[in-house]
Amino acid sequence: MRPTVHDIAAAAGVSLATVDRVLNQRAGVRSVTRQRVEAVISEIGYVRDMAAANLAKGRLYPLVFILPASNNSFMHGLHAEARQAISRGGFERTEIRIIEVPAFDPAALVEVLDSLAGSDVAGVALVAVDAPEVQAAVDRLVRAKVPVVTLVSDLTGSARHHYAGIDNIAAGRTAARLLGRFLGGRRGEILVLAGSLLVRDHRERLEGFSAMMAEEFSGLTLLPVLEGRDDPEVVQGLIAKALATNAEVIGIYSIGAGNRGLLAALREQAAGRGLTVVVHELTDYTRQALQDGLIDVVLNQDAGHEVRSAIRVLKAKADGLALIAAQERIRLDIFLKDNLP
Repeated sequence: MRPTVHDIAAAAGVSLATVDRVLNQRAGVRSVTRQRVEAVISEIGYVRDMAAANLAKGRLYPLVFILPASNNSFMHGLHAEARQAISRGGFERTEIRIIEVPAFDPAALVEVLDSLAGSDVAGVALVAVDAPEVQAAVDRLVRAKVPVVTLVSDLTGSARHHYAGIDNIAAGRTAARLLGRFLGGRRGEILVLAGSLLVRDHRERLEGFSAMMAEEFSGLTLLPVLEGRDDPEVVQGLIAKALATNAEVIGIYSIGAGNRGLLAALREQAAGRGLTVVVHELTDYTRQALQDGLIDVVLNQDAGHEVRSAIRVLKAKADGLALIAAQERIRLDIFLKDNLP
């Protein structure tokens, strides 16, 4: 059953009026009481029902999601979650428009961002390409009083208001620890596959992965990173060639989302090699690969949570309300064959 403000009040030992003041960042609450209420909010997983408040106010929020036109399953899922949000628009008082841009294309992203300045938009969510020109375009949009949220991949040097995504350095470190432990002290080479190091999430995962490998698993050697632009056909060719020419490869870490190509190459060439494989994003393809024993671990982020979080944040910014940090924290899930949902 979904927690309510009554549950918060009871657990924190305060009145409903106090809970309301904390949720709406109003004065009149002692610091220690505010901290206790916020701790309860985090502990019980309260999610504020902004839809009901917006229905009462009769306000409409025109929002724009800028998403990459990419032939990979995770991005297909992100698009699907954004379309689901469109279908909820009447209830949530949102009017969401999706604009597609070519993946890993800073110029195309800048063009769309600049076109939104001065338009009737209450907020923009985008999958960022970490380039100076994109940062500048985001900053221009923020100066034009348009709230901006980055999705999946951040743009930390920019003036964006919020990032809806996992801690990618921690994700990379987690991948390295799992891969190293699964290999059980074996020595050999590790293939690392990225989509593009133009995006911060892939760079940060690589940073965390490399650091953990150096700290804990010095017997494993990282080969030069392969960049497959999350394109299944490109990835399949890169992995097939790498496996054919590197006999000492005993593990693979797929940073990005080109897993269909990776799995195709593994099915063709991995038989009998005893590879340990860690990938990102639980899709129909990686789920089946886990069940088949073709890969060992999937690290997953909930695209639906990220889309919903972006919408909540953009609405809150449009209304001048503070965020509930625990509500917007995106979790990193670890899936093995044994705990698939």
